[in-house]
Amino acid sequence: MSDDKLRKRSLVIAGHRTSISLEDDFWDALREMAGDRGLSLPALVVEVDSARGGANLSSALRVAILRHYREKLISPAQPI
Repeated sequence: MSDDKLRKRSLVIAGHRTSISLEDDFWDALREMAGDRGLSLPALVVEVDSARGGANLSSALRVAILRHYREKLISPAQPI
């Protein structure tokens, strides 16, 4: 596990630049989640952003990651 230091990254979402602060492990999980879903990282963030309501974006991303991994545990991918 990496250290718990927050890493701030800038992304363009809906035409405007925003900064997102997440721990390294969450950035890694977010990239993996995007890959699992066939999305780019910015596209995944836009998807979470559009569904978050009034929640803080960083918090919404952490919850989306948690849900993603819970779903993987419940219904793991079938071997090809």
